[in-house]
Amino acid sequence: MNMTPFPLEATAAEAQAAIADEFGFFSDWSERYQYLIDLGRKLPEFPETWKTEANRLHGCQSLVWIVAEGDASRLQFHSISDSAIVSGLIYLALRVYSGRSAAEILATEPDYIASIGLAKHLSPTRSNGLASLLTFIRDNARTAQQG
Repeated sequence: MNMTPFPLEATAAEAQAAIADEFGFFSDWSERYQYLIDLGRKLPEFPETWKTEANRLHGCQSLVWIVAEGDASRLQFHSISDSAIVSGLIYLALRVYSGRSAAEILATEPDYIASIGLAKHLSPTRSNGLASLLTFIRDNARTAQQG
């Protein structure tokens, strides 16, 4: 199993609040993009053996791989991208959802996207990719919950 830092906060709601606070420190989007890139560099190592077509997340312009582990009580997600900004988006999603129960994942809307103004500053292809990532996470939670 891959070592992961997630979850950082006790709940998904606390993670979203922390993300909003952190992004609130930056006055403009060039600083926020740089912070996203810095966050992406903090993603844990993703084994080369996991970079398979079966683990590719489709719907992204960039190459993204994602692996889910666990069960309804705790789902862990591991992911990486070949794009620095997309890796930052992955980091934020994993910070909110990875290491949580299926029930908590399904009960948590990705409010951090709107609260930090991310939706307005992503290209359509990055928005589609982020939507694909969040759908993958929620679909895995739904499947785990159904047993």
